[in-house]
Amino acid sequence: MLNEHTQVVLVRPVPGLGLKPGDVGVVVHVHGQGQAYEVEFLSLEGRTIGVQTLDAGDVRAAGGPAACT
Repeated sequence: MLNEHTQVVLVRPVPGLGLKPGDVGVVVHVHGQGQAYEVEFLSLEGRTIGVQTLDAGDVRAAGGPAACT
């Protein structure tokens, strides 16, 4: 399970926000003990691109599987 404030990598596209696999975001809320996550995606300038609710399988911890403690 990921925790709030964990940096994550998107593993599937989110066309509505123009996001693609490999884009990085931050978990801002955990739903149902890790079944889904509210993730905020930022531009390189620090502006919010969007906040999206994603299933656990749609993201992975940016540090790899070992970072999911």
